[in-house]
Amino acid sequence: MVQFFGLLGTLTSIYMMIIFFRVILTWFSGMNDSRVLEILSKITDPYLNWFRRFGSFRIGTMDISVLIAFGALSLLNRVFTSLALHGSISIGIILAMILQAAWSIVSFIIGFMIVILILRFIAHLSSQDSYNHFWRIIFSLSQPVLQLLNSLLLKDRIENQGASIVISALILGLGYFLLRFLIFIISAMLAGLPI
Repeated sequence: MVQFFGLLGTLTSIYMMIIFFRVILTWFSGMNDSRVLEILSKITDPYLNWFRRFGSFRIGTMDISVLIAFGALSLLNRVFTSLALHGSISIGIILAMILQAAWSIVSFIIGFMIVILILRFIAHLSSQDSYNHFWRIIFSLSQPVLQLLNSLLLKDRIENQGASIVISALILGLGYFLLRFLIFIISAMLAGLPI
């Protein structure tokens, strides 16, 4: 049985790599019509499309369904690997793994948004807010976050756009470290549960 779970862990790792390569290939414009991408799409799209059908996996113009799908596979991989190594697994460890998988998705999004806000600040300093396609994308990705943080946390007190960008990035950074600490403590508590 241990070997079976080891095999399942290996298969989920391979499938995660296939999804990763499929996503990376879509970033290159010349690859969209390639035979390799077509084959990878046939292997991965049935799984990815299951997550894409949920509208709640969109944040503004950003579709995070691939991250959710990847996180689900990562969770399965962890469960299979733990079963292969130890022969059993507790509910507390499974709950800790679910929490850690969710945190990996959330931490990626927070880190991504911090990078977007830094780019937005660079665009603001160089007056590049909407002059080319790249900066328009940065603007469209950062604007919902800026509006949300400015209205909820800052109560629309900051009208200077540059200051709003910097403060929003700092809030996200602080939130990242606080959440990371909290997730670490809760995961340790869950993993220590006897059941």
